[in-house]
Amino acid sequence: MNAMRIGVLGASRIAEQAIVEPARILGHRLVACAARDRSRADRFAEKHVVERVVDSYQDVIDDPDVDVVYNPLANSLHAPWNLAAVRAGKPVLSEKPFASDAVEADQVRRAAAGAGVTVMEGFHYLFHPVTKRLQQLVSDGTLGELVRVESITHMPAPAEGDPRWSPDLAGGVLMDLGCYGVHVQRLFGSFAGGEPTVAEARLEAHPSGVDAAFDVGLEFPSGVIGRATGSMTGSEYDFRIRVVGTRGEAFAHNFIKPNSDDRVTITVDGDARTEHLGTRSSYTYQLEAFAEHIRTGAPLPLDADDAVANMAMIDRVVALAS
Repeated sequence: MNAMRIGVLGASRIAEQAIVEPARILGHRLVACAARDRSRADRFAEKHVVERVVDSYQDVIDDPDVDVVYNPLANSLHAPWNLAAVRAGKPVLSEKPFASDAVEADQVRRAAAGAGVTVMEGFHYLFHPVTKRLQQLVSDGTLGELVRVESITHMPAPAEGDPRWSPDLAGGVLMDLGCYGVHVQRLFGSFAGGEPTVAEARLEAHPSGVDAAFDVGLEFPSGVIGRATGSMTGSEYDFRIRVVGTRGEAFAHNFIKPNSDDRVTITVDGDARTEHLGTRSSYTYQLEAFAEHIRTGAPLPLDADDAVANMAMIDRVVALAS
């Protein structure tokens, strides 16, 4: 594969596992980065062997040596800088969520479609064999007819002052880990008659004004029931998917970080077994697929339409809970 030349916006915590290490493994180059504070960009570049530091995010995008842009900025900055990259004709791998709301997401979608540029929301869990195995167990009938889908995304509280507690930066658990839980529900809609609808929603407020926890009930056209819960005030990290059918169930122990726990426990007709699906990072699978798409046009399992639909469902949860 030809090496991609990647430009990195910001110097975020997630970048090391989401782009730096996968690029190293796959042989891609990190050619430029920038941050609001030049000294942070300098430290990031030195630590992660980025070829050069430039003065601004726009300079990263405009750099003629940058083939694709990786955008891990604060949530409120995803859409504006995704749009800037699209205007420059540069494909974007954007951290989730795609935008601050569905209106912004649609603006990015329309711009990307008009320019013929790929903008992909980084739901990396989709690319790992753990998630693919759950889908297979439902699609091939191993579990019988699908009955229920549960997605759980809990984590300990970030430090006070963390951007995830900021309303201005589009923080809150639903816009952080919670958007995975919503996406999981929608993923299994293909086995349940289509997209689920939000039947009930509860948000627990943090003093900062963002949501600290959520509990969402969903209904699929076929009658399948969904439940998505999450919090940023948990006692530990807990990232699970449970799919239940008429013959049994399958349980992913850590769908967001399968490199830490790659187990899927399957119980059918009372017999249980545990499969290990591999600890290669889901981010590595994701970058591999993204690079192949850029190089050859190979299909991806999600697109800008999917990103808009996910943001629209998040908006519906917020509206129903208000």
